[in-house]
Amino acid sequence: MMETSSENGNLVCPRLTLLRREQMEQLHEYSLQILSTVGVRVDSEEALTLFSKAAGPGILEGRRVQIPRELVEWALGVAPSAVDIYDRLGDLAFRLPGQTRFGIGVTALYYQDPISDEVVPFTRSHMGSMARLGGALASYDAVSTVGIVQDVPTKVSDLYAALEMTANTTKPLILLISDDDASPTVLRLLESLHGDLASHPFLVPYLNPISPLVINRGTVDKMFLSARMGLPFIYSNYGMAGASTPITPVGALSLLNAELLAGLTLGQLIKPGTAMILGSLPAFFDMKGMGSFYDPQSYLMDLACAEMMEYYSLPHSGTSGSGMGWTADLIASGHQWFNHVISCVGKVGLVPFVGDNLGSKAFSPATIVYANEVIEQARLFASGFGLEDDMLRLEEIAEAGPGGSYLTSKLTLQRFRNAYYRSRIFPRLSLEEWQSMGCPQASGLLRRYTKHLIEEVPAPGDGQDLLVRGEAFIAAATAG
Repeated sequence: MMETSSENGNLVCPRLTLLRREQMEQLHEYSLQILSTVGVRVDSEEALTLFSKAAGPGILEGRRVQIPRELVEWALGVAPSAVDIYDRLGDLAFRLPGQTRFGIGVTALYYQDPISDEVVPFTRSHMGSMARLGGALASYDAVSTVGIVQDVPTKVSDLYAALEMTANTTKPLILLISDDDASPTVLRLLESLHGDLASHPFLVPYLNPISPLVINRGTVDKMFLSARMGLPFIYSNYGMAGASTPITPVGALSLLNAELLAGLTLGQLIKPGTAMILGSLPAFFDMKGMGSFYDPQSYLMDLACAEMMEYYSLPHSGTSGSGMGWTADLIASGHQWFNHVISCVGKVGLVPFVGDNLGSKAFSPATIVYANEVIEQARLFASGFGLEDDMLRLEEIAEAGPGGSYLTSKLTLQRFRNAYYRSRIFPRLSLEEWQSMGCPQASGLLRRYTKHLIEEVPAPGDGQDLLVRGEAFIAAATAG
C-alpha cells in the first residue's frame, strides 16, 4: 500500500507498507515453528556447545539444533536496536535504522570496461579505482568489497582487496572475505593500519549462512571473530525460490526469516549485545539457465523482510537490484529504478551491493555512475514536499491572476535553480538540439562521463602511506 505521511509538520512523504501487524506475527510464528521443529544444522563445535548450554539437553540431533522460542525471544531482547557506522576518519557516517543507505559492490569475478563493455578478470588496480569511484559518488554511503582480486596469489587476494579499499576511500567498508581462513589476518591488517577497530567501527564484515537452514563453520568463525573484536556485522542469507527455499513467497519468507533469527540467536549467545544487521536477498532460480534472478516478487519479499526487521527493532540490509543487466543497459536501469525507489519509500535500511551485471559476475562502473543519479532522484521522491504557507504565496497567485505568468515571481526567482532535479550526465535536449549534436545516444554520454570520473578521481591523501604500510604487513604475514 502506497500512502503519504505528514508526520513531520506539513511535510508530505510517500510511504510504502506491505504487512499488517497480524501478518508479521503470523510470519514470526511460522519461523519459530521451523526453528523449534525442523531446526538448523550447525557446522561448528563451538556454536553447538553454546546452543547446548543455552537450551538445555535434548535439543541436539547430530548437528541439527532445534531452537526453542524462548531462546529466540531472549536474543531479540538483548540485541541492539540500532548501530552506528563511522568512516575511517572516525566521524559518524550513518545510523541504522534510518534513511536508506547505499553501497557499491560486490565480489565480482570480472570488470566490465565502461567504454567497450569488454569483460576482463578483476584485478587489484580495478579494486583501487572502483573504491575511489564509489568514494567520490555522493549517493553511496559505503564501499563493499567490489571484486575478487585475481592478479595476485589466491592466499593473499583478500588481503590486497581490503588494503586497496581502505587506501582508496574514507567511506565505511562492507567487507566480504572469500577465504574463511583469511579473516583473522585481514582484520589484523586493518587493525595495524587504523588501530582499534571497535571504538569507531568503519568496518562491517558481511557474513552468509547457507540456505536452507545451515550455519556453516566459516560463517560461525567470522561471527566469533567479529563479536570478539567488537565489530557490528551483517548477517544475510541468499535464497533461490524453488531451489534453496520454497517457491511460494510465504514459504521463502518464513524460512529465510527463521535463518535470520537463528543467526541472531547465535550472535547473542557468542556475546550478548553484539550489533547485527539482518536481511535477505530473495531471488528466484532459473530452471532453464541454472542461475538466479530478481523479479517483482523478489522485491516484495525484500520489503517484507525489511518490515519484519522493523517489527523486531533490528537494523536491516536488503537487495540492490543488481546482477540483472548485460551492461549499463535497459535491463539494468529498470532494476536499479525499481529497487532504489521502493527501498527509499519502504523500510529498507542498507542497500549494499549496487553495480553488478551478468548474473553478478561482472562489475560495471557505468552502472554505479548511472545508479548514483537514480538514488539521488529516489531520495528526492521519498523526501516529499511541504504544505507551508511560505511555499504557497497566495499574493503571487493574486498578482499573476488568470492567464498570468510566474516567470519573474519572487518565489520563482528564489527557487528555480534548485526546484527540480538536474542530471550531471544527460542534458535536456530539444529535437533540434539533439539533431545538431549528431543524435547522441544516452548510453554514450554515460560511458564517457564514467571514464572521465575514473581517470580524474583522486585517492585520499593518506592512501599511498596506507599502501606502503599494508604491503609491508602482507609481506611479513605471509613470509615462509
